[in-house]
Amino acid sequence: MTNKSSFKTQTAKIIARELSVPDTKVIAAMNLIEEGATIPFIARYRKEVTGGLDDTQLRKLSERLTYLTELNDRRVTVLKSIKDQDKLTAELEKQINETETKVELEDLYAPYKPKRRTKASMAIESGLEPLADKLLLNPAIDPTKEAVAYISNDNGVEDLNAALEGARNILIERIAETPKVVRPVREKIWNAGALESKIVKGKEKEGEKFSDYFEFDEPISEMPSHRALALLRGQKEGVLKINLDIPHDPSRPHPVIGTVMREFGISNKGRAGDHWMAETAAKAWKSKLASSSANDSISRLKEKADAEAIRIFSRNAKDLLLAAPAGARVVMGIDPGIRTGCKIAVIDQTGKVVDTDTIYPHEPRRDWQGSLTTIAKLCKKHKVELVSVGNGTASRETDKLVAELSSKMPELKLTRVIVSEAGASVYSASELAAKEFPNLDVSIRGAVSIARRLQDPLAELVKIDPKAIGVGQYQHDVDQSALTRSLDAIVEDCVNAVGVDVNMASAPLLARVSGLSQTLANNIVEFRNENGPFKARTALKKVPRMGPKAYEQAAGFLKIVDGSNPLDASAVHPEAYPVVKKISEKTGRSVKSLIGDKAFLSKLNPKDFANETFGVPTVKDIIAELEKPGRDPRPEFKTASLQDGIEEISDLKEGMKLEGTVSNVTAFGAFVDLGVHQDGLVHISQLADRYIEDPHDVVKTGDVVSVIVMEVDVQRKRIGLSMKAAQ
Repeated sequence: MTNKSSFKTQTAKIIARELSVPDTKVIAAMNLIEEGATIPFIARYRKEVTGGLDDTQLRKLSERLTYLTELNDRRVTVLKSIKDQDKLTAELEKQINETETKVELEDLYAPYKPKRRTKASMAIESGLEPLADKLLLNPAIDPTKEAVAYISNDNGVEDLNAALEGARNILIERIAETPKVVRPVREKIWNAGALESKIVKGKEKEGEKFSDYFEFDEPISEMPSHRALALLRGQKEGVLKINLDIPHDPSRPHPVIGTVMREFGISNKGRAGDHWMAETAAKAWKSKLASSSANDSISRLKEKADAEAIRIFSRNAKDLLLAAPAGARVVMGIDPGIRTGCKIAVIDQTGKVVDTDTIYPHEPRRDWQGSLTTIAKLCKKHKVELVSVGNGTASRETDKLVAELSSKMPELKLTRVIVSEAGASVYSASELAAKEFPNLDVSIRGAVSIARRLQDPLAELVKIDPKAIGVGQYQHDVDQSALTRSLDAIVEDCVNAVGVDVNMASAPLLARVSGLSQTLANNIVEFRNENGPFKARTALKKVPRMGPKAYEQAAGFLKIVDGSNPLDASAVHPEAYPVVKKISEKTGRSVKSLIGDKAFLSKLNPKDFANETFGVPTVKDIIAELEKPGRDPRPEFKTASLQDGIEEISDLKEGMKLEGTVSNVTAFGAFVDLGVHQDGLVHISQLADRYIEDPHDVVKTGDVVSVIVMEVDVQRKRIGLSMKAAQ
């Protein structure tokens, strides 16, 4: 499997089996990826080639391809190492070539892996390997009698005990490195083991947030992601001590030792060597296998927990990025502050900053009236429609200021919204923000971000590291490279699902478009600044470094509104314009008159316009796009109505019915922002009047929901909510 052709064939078989699709579809997708095609491009524009694999299948395919490629690279290294030692047999080579996981490969490599000198290697150097082999192969031999012949001062074997100890060390290492022993032991620990945690003495106060785990145990294979990551974080912070073992009666032999004996052919039949070999198996468990299998199982738990946490984080990030945009409306963004004041930025319909200011409505200056006057003037001057208030310190107090203005001046018709400001400070201090607003104070840049993320969440949030947007579960504890890969894929999918107005988009947004690098994105912006707005997609070919491949990958996702060709505002790829021309000619309708005429388009038969290049699936997509060209897949903009007078957690009372915005969805429920500086938790059991396996089946980040307050713990800052009761 190490040569390119056999690797591709074998890899395609594995992935096809996992996705339950034919090998041919997988190979076709692999070829496209190899040629530089992106997942969004393949999913949308190469359906005939892959037989209609969707973006979810293609992402899984891409992830597995990366894993299996890394596995194969490691396989090549392992085979070379064993071959160089002149220990590679045909059977071993076959086993190595057939492995499908990195763990299996490392198990096979363990006996041959170069290592530092061990007790076993020193015993081998002392000539004790033949003794170990004899005692293992013939239990009828009496170890004490056989070992006498191996006592040798020249070899450093001074007495009988040294000979037997050396032979035992050789066998212990061999047992601990034999895959047929290691694998069943590892599985037994995983399936039957309990992970327990205890508080480290003297850390009770420091580790109070881990109090649920001071005396805790749970089967490791059943432990949910959030608990696993909490336990591991507690251990990392030196608060918790964790241990993994199979529950058993200490007065009886450990259940795993029997597995070790059975897999290594050791039994107790009363023969001369049986007792000594049984003791060797027990010592192999205690000195090697117990710790290695526990470490393997904890690593497996971490990997499983990471995968689940990353899945949840990615799902939340996707929901947040695809949150409803307020659209082309004038927005005032307010970044609340107490001592330093509230920073204000007003942006026009295009996101351009048209005004800024700072007000001091709170203590110590408490210029409430002056602040009201300032925001009233700004709202009237710029015809502000929406006021976006960051949800940090003093957010509800600042929201109250805007509410008073709306009450006193209803003619302004203001809609006020509290938005998450997670990541706003990261953006405002970034090099990107400094380039975008060189003359604005860092704190004002935060207000701009707060305003823009209401107008178009996707366009603004792509400027921020996805890990900083605050929708994760232990995101700093999980595998960072895996998290980055997943989030990058989510951002890419979201940007390309919505499409980008090439004449409005920032360089960071353009850089997420299929086929475009950061350099190409910057070149597009520079070209646009120098030559004015693009009038046609074909003009993109004039952008420096925009080669045929990049244009092919990007063109369908780059929209030109009010350009010379009406199709340039749609998701129809330029390569498929001849299909639209064919529809136009066959129906006697102009392209412009076809667009949006759903009644007419719905009567067309896609088969009439398909050919060898563009099959029925693509023609169906083209007709659907002509019905609603440039349709935004995001939901309609809605806001939560926060109740006046509910500003702090202490204002909440059991039984209150409130509206809030879902800020985060985890494996155990959903957090809801009620505007009291502390999100409330709707436990999974309180999400609906039916059994829920995944909270995402009921809610997503950004949803406006009705809840009932079930429990308030001001001291611990915990709010229990129910959506079930609210229904």
